Amino acid sequence: MDNLLLSGPPPRRRARRTRRALIVSVAGAAVLCGTLVLAPRERAAPPPAAGPAAQALGAVTAAVPAALPDLAVLIGEREARVRTYPGDARSWAVLGAAYAEQGRRTANAAFFPRAERALRRSLEVAPRRNADAAEGLAALAVARRDFSAAKWWGEAARKLEPQRWTAHALLIDAYTGLGDHEAAGRSLDRLTKLRSGPAVMARAAAVYRDRGWREDAAAQIADAAALAEAPAERAAYLERAGRLAFERGDRQAALRYFEEALRTDPDQRAAQAGQGRALAALGRTTQALAVYQAALARQPCPAFALELGELYESLGLERAARVQYDLLRARVREAAAGGADEELVLGLFEADHGDPRAAVRRLRVEWRRQPGTAVADALGWALHRAGQDEEAVEFARLATDGERGGGVRSALYAYHRGMIERELERYGSARRHLQEALRINPYFSPLHAPEARRALQALGEPSVEGPPE
Repeated sequence: MDNLLLSGPPPRRRARRTRRALIVSVAGAAVLCGTLVLAPRERAAPPPAAGPAAQALGAVTAAVPAALPDLAVLIGEREARVRTYPGDARSWAVLGAAYAEQGRRTANAAFFPRAERALRRSLEVAPRRNADAAEGLAALAVARRDFSAAKWWGEAARKLEPQRWTAHALLIDAYTGLGDHEAAGRSLDRLTKLRSGPAVMARAAAVYRDRGWREDAAAQIADAAALAEAPAERAAYLERAGRLAFERGDRQAALRYFEEALRTDPDQRAAQAGQGRALAALGRTTQALAVYQAALARQPCPAFALELGELYESLGLERAARVQYDLLRARVREAAAGGADEELVLGLFEADHGDPRAAVRRLRVEWRRQPGTAVADALGWALHRAGQDEEAVEFARLATDGERGGGVRSALYAYHRGMIERELERYGSARRHLQEALRINPYFSPLHAPEARRALQALGEPSVEGPPE
C-alpha cells in the first residue's frame, strides 16, 4: 500500500471534453456536496495558536464543515508555513484539505487543482504511511464527485490506520455514490464503533435517508444540529434537516430550518437556495426569486441554476430561464476544468431542456463509472425523453425499488417512473407511482409537480370492473 500511494488509483476513461482535467476528479452542489475530512495527527508543524486558523484546522481534521473566513486564515497560514518549511508533509496535507473544503463550500472548482497539488506534494515528501494525504485525496475526490477515486484513497487511509474514523466517514460517501449501499452500511457500522457525536449522527442520517427511513434520518440530523458547537457545523446540519423536511413535503418546517441555518452561518448558500425552494413551494415566488439569485451570486452551483431556471420557466419567463441555463452550462465547463464532475446535473438539464440524446450519451458514461441511484433515475428519464421507454423503465425501477437499491423515497424518482409507465400504457402502475410522487411531496418541482397532477387527472380513476374475459 505504501508504494502505491504515489501512483494513486488507476486513471478512469474520460469523455473528450475533459481529458485534460486532473486525474482525481468528481462533484456534487448540489451537493452536492459532502464534508471534507482529514484526521488529526502530530507532524513537524507546531499546533496553531487559538483563533480562526485553529478553528478551521479543527473542522477539516474532525469531519465537520469549516467556516469560510476561518478557512481563508488557515490557508494563508499554511501557505506561509510550506514556503518556509517545504519538507513539512503534514502542513502540505492540511493545506490541500483546506483548499478542497474551500472549493466545496464556494462551488469554485479552481481550488481543486491547488488541493491536489498540495496533497500530492505531501505524498512526495512523505511517501510511506502518509494517511493524512491519502484521506485528503479521498475528501477531494468526494468533492469532485469521483467516487471510484474516493473509494481507493479512503480504503488506502483506512488500511494505513484502521482506527482512523474519518476515513470510514468518507467511505460512506464513496460507496453511496457508487450505488453500493451495503458497503455504505458496513462503513457506518465501523464508524459508529469508533466514534460518536454530531458528525457521526449526520453520516447516519444520510445512510438512513437512502434506505427510506425518513423518520430515523430526521431524528439523527436534528440531534446532530442540536449538539453541534461550531456555527458552520450547526448550519450545515440545519440545511440537511431542511432538505429532509422538504423531501417529505413539509414546506414550513423546511423554511424554518433553512432560515435558521442562514442566521447561524450567513455563508451557508445551500440553505439560501433551499429557502428559495421552500418559498416557491409556498407560492411566495417574488421572495423565492430574490433569495435564489442571492445564493447564486455567492455560490454559482449548477444545481441551483437549474432550480432557478425551472422556477422562471414555470412562471412563463422563458428568457430569464435561458439566462440560468446558460449559467449552468458555463459552470459545468468550469467545474470540468477543475477536475470536477457535474455530468449528473447536466444530463438532467439536457433531458428536459436541451438534447435528450446527448443526455443519454453523457449519463451512460456516468452510469458505467459510478452506478448510483441518482444516476439510474437520471439515465432512465433521459432515455424516456429520447423515446427509448422499454430501456428507460428498467433504470426507473432500479431507482425506486428498495430491493434493487432504490430505497430512498423521492417524489421526483416516483414521478419519472410513473410518466415512463404511462407512455408504455401500463396505466395501473403509472397511476400508483404518480400518486406516490404527490403523496411524498406535492411541491417537489414547480415544473413537474403540476405535470404529475395533469397526467394523473388524464389517467382518471381505476375501473371498478374486473378484467375483460
